[in-house]
Amino acid sequence: NRKKAKEPEVVETAVEVKEEPVLVCPPPRSRKYLPPEDIQSRLESHVREIFGPSLSEDWQKASLKESKLKYRLLAQLAAELGHAVPNSRLHQMCTAGDVLAFYSTQVKDASKFDELCTAELPPNLKIIWKY
Repeated sequence: NRKKAKEPEVVETAVEVKEEPVLVCPPPRSRKYLPPEDIQSRLESHVREIFGPSLSEDWQKASLKESKLKYRLLAQLAAELGHAVPNSRLHQMCTAGDVLAFYSTQVKDASKFDELCTAELPPNLKIIWKY
């Protein structure tokens, strides 16, 4: 009996080839905001719900010094309206009236150049965008 020479076993190992992720710049986040017509009544109902019976008659003077109440109010409004108070303006939200003023202000997402493109200019003014 002749022993057969063992052939070396070929072990195939799976080598994972990791593809480089394609880095695509996301489109700029839109900051456009158009206040709803019933913003005052919406905000008043949120303030009355959060502050409860301790709220005085003039709900716009309700103080937001207590951070838990301020957070609850602003978080609810941001989720409902899709427009949040930026961090740089949080310290300015001292009363419910301040929040109403912020959410009553329309925000345009266009630059000044975009506005000039769509604006009706006097006939003697021409803007050439391409060189």
